[in-house]
Amino acid sequence: MSAAAKNGSLGVYVSVPFCRAKCSFCNFASGVGNDAAVAAYVEKLTAEIRSARADAERMGVVLPDAVDTVYFGGGTPSLLLPEQMRAIFAALRESFSLASGAEMTLEAAPGQIDDALLESVMRDGVQRVSLGVQSFVDRESSAVGRTHTAAECFAEFEHLRNAGIANVGVDLIAGLPHQTAASWRQTLDALAASRVQHASVYMLEIDEDSRLGQEVLRGGERFHAPHVTSDELATELYEQACEALPAMGYTQYEISNFAQAGFESRHNRKYWQRAPYFGFGLDAHSMLLRGDGAALRFANTDELASYGFGSRTRPEIVDEDAAFEESIFLGLRLREGVNVAALREAFGARADALRLAVQEMCEAGWMVERDGCWTLTLQGRVISNEVFGRLLEPVEV
Repeated sequence: MSAAAKNGSLGVYVSVPFCRAKCSFCNFASGVGNDAAVAAYVEKLTAEIRSARADAERMGVVLPDAVDTVYFGGGTPSLLLPEQMRAIFAALRESFSLASGAEMTLEAAPGQIDDALLESVMRDGVQRVSLGVQSFVDRESSAVGRTHTAAECFAEFEHLRNAGIANVGVDLIAGLPHQTAASWRQTLDALAASRVQHASVYMLEIDEDSRLGQEVLRGGERFHAPHVTSDELATELYEQACEALPAMGYTQYEISNFAQAGFESRHNRKYWQRAPYFGFGLDAHSMLLRGDGAALRFANTDELASYGFGSRTRPEIVDEDAAFEESIFLGLRLREGVNVAALREAFGARADALRLAVQEMCEAGWMVERDGCWTLTLQGRVISNEVFGRLLEPVEV
């Protein structure tokens, strides 16, 4: 368990799985909901939050009282009514102590943040907004079902700044239909001009359960499926971002995340550092600790119809083998990598058994060992799943 896991504070994730329109590539447990469905969901969500301590006691896990990060994801949480968000915050404050200066993030879509909602959440402590931009090229964003334009994105940035939000992030996707190296450079240049503080860059994953994925598999024409970029081009675009963004003032602190100095996501770091977090709502995942330090992972159902009725999965203990693997593939996602001495202290011979594999990865140019840490190179980040697989092949200890 990392030092971050032992600091006595908790991260909270709140899932709001409703959107105005669902992107063609999306495989999340989210969709368009009517007013009645949203109201019923918020009632179940606040009840789940209020039952957190009783649930933790039943599972035999330690539930810290202090919460220092809250993340509203989805979906598009900014579509909730102000009174619905206030009800959620009231439930959070009844169940936890929200630390002064806690990082509170609201996911939103450009043009879909009502002034009354923004004012309400800022009063409750939200000071960070993450916008699902995906592309600053209108043809590309509309091809996957996004309803905003680049101009509307820039208007949203100005709207948020004028309201007092000084920490704005955007999500971008490499590999969208119709995307080219030239159009991707247009998106990166727009990012630099936007002056936002944080950017997440993902390579498009064609999931067979998404509408776009199903169309690609059947060789169809809908959802711009014939114009999805090749894996090779998507990789080149990601590499281009990794090389260009640092020169624009965005340090790559994690495989998919870049930030100006001091604006790294504190909440997401909890996931990568194996610190405790509690997820509420549809398809929300959690990791909490028992009194003996062992971690338990569990999740809520991803079926909206069954959410709220004993729909949480049975907690699974993260045994030593799983904890070791998590420490490797989560730690290597971060720029600072895996601290070798800390890994050896926690796992002994298991860490030493990786020496040969790490040496091979270093010789291949995929990893480096520097200042007592194992880190991925740019080439290693591009093929990170392959690197993780090679490192975690069974070894004798």
